[in-house]
Amino acid sequence: MAVDTLLLKRAAEGNPIRVGMVGAGATGRAIALQLGTPVPGIRLVAISNRTPEHAERSFREGGFKEWRRVSSAPEAEASINLGVPVLTDDPYVLTACDAIDILIEVTGTVEAAAHVVLDAFAHGKHVVLVNAELDSLVGPILKAKADAAGVVVTHTDGDEPGVAMTLLRYLRTLGLRPVAAGNIKGMVDHYRTPETQVGFAKKYDQDVRKVTSFADSTKLSMETTVVANATGFHVGRRGMYGPACKYVRELSTLLPAEQMLETGLVDYSVGAMPLTGAWVIVHETSELKKAQLSYYRLGDGPFFVFYTPFHLPHIQIPSTIGRAVVHRDATVAPLGGPVCEVLTIAKRDLKAGEKLDGVGGFCSYGLIDNRAAARAVNALPIGLSEGCILKRDIAKDDVISFDDVESPSGRLVEKLWHEQNERWPLAAGKTEPQARQLVEVS
Repeated sequence: MAVDTLLLKRAAEGNPIRVGMVGAGATGRAIALQLGTPVPGIRLVAISNRTPEHAERSFREGGFKEWRRVSSAPEAEASINLGVPVLTDDPYVLTACDAIDILIEVTGTVEAAAHVVLDAFAHGKHVVLVNAELDSLVGPILKAKADAAGVVVTHTDGDEPGVAMTLLRYLRTLGLRPVAAGNIKGMVDHYRTPETQVGFAKKYDQDVRKVTSFADSTKLSMETTVVANATGFHVGRRGMYGPACKYVRELSTLLPAEQMLETGLVDYSVGAMPLTGAWVIVHETSELKKAQLSYYRLGDGPFFVFYTPFHLPHIQIPSTIGRAVVHRDATVAPLGGPVCEVLTIAKRDLKAGEKLDGVGGFCSYGLIDNRAAARAVNALPIGLSEGCILKRDIAKDDVISFDDVESPSGRLVEKLWHEQNERWPLAAGKTEPQARQLVEVS
């Protein structure tokens, strides 16, 4: 039965999916606004944020009339069971609360989020990651741990990886053969900083480091890494090709055919109408089928571009919530081990002794690369870069490696990253057959 029908049934029975959310920044507030509508069969029952006033703002803007501050899981459960949502500055109140069915992680952090997600698994909760920073870094090992705990972990529909994967899975269901997928971008400038983006951030009431990561290619690279790990598709070169074009369907002739057919590709377009959303390229060899697709204005083939002309994380997330709880179906999740990584690249000339400031900062930007290429240079993933101290000078646009830095000690997320590499050791030719297999059966 379709998820919308089952959610309507849950609503009629007074048995909605109970959602807890960790994080109340711009995206968290937008999600609370949408879930406060309310969405049939889904209720936002709890928000955790380190600044409780921001959680209160989320409830208030979402149209909630009543909420209660709590400091323990039993307090939270009692309030939720009485129909009163809760807020707290302690995310572990939510992970341990039996009145919450699924947790949305929307902080954009890496270390803190990793602790919360693992604790949610330990308490039998599904997790939606609105957190490409964490997913692109350790998504595969988190998926393995979720499987072991009998729960679902998934990236979200509405964010570009979810939009692309929802479209790709639909096309695959129709008997078409996806060979590439990616984002529609308006611009990319590797050298944007919080200083250049402060006006944009203030205008849209967003975190300045977050919007910097949107502009400098880091978030784009993280999102396409999530898609690569979910499809087995590779990148054609470090940073992708990113062809500029006027209309997204022009991509059918702008990406290398041999690479799409050999491993599948993740990539992006620049400046293409409709300016937002995600696309999937399919390959068709049948002359009769190509003629039919041409008749319906999809081009001459053999590559045909399908696209979704929007991405609305706050509006589309209920689809992911419903699919995870009702059908135990992840919208986007890794197939196995990592296929791609996001490398740390110097945004300017850096000096020995400098401390790297991580995603969306002044020091570095992120570029996607195939895992084998990343490991060949011992590249430092940008998700692990914050707080690392340089041991030597690094030139602008050079890759920063583990050999170049002294890393902070005791980080859970770094332990998870090493565990991920140990679980899926890199061997020559190991990842490419995974990509080819998915292309061939699609």
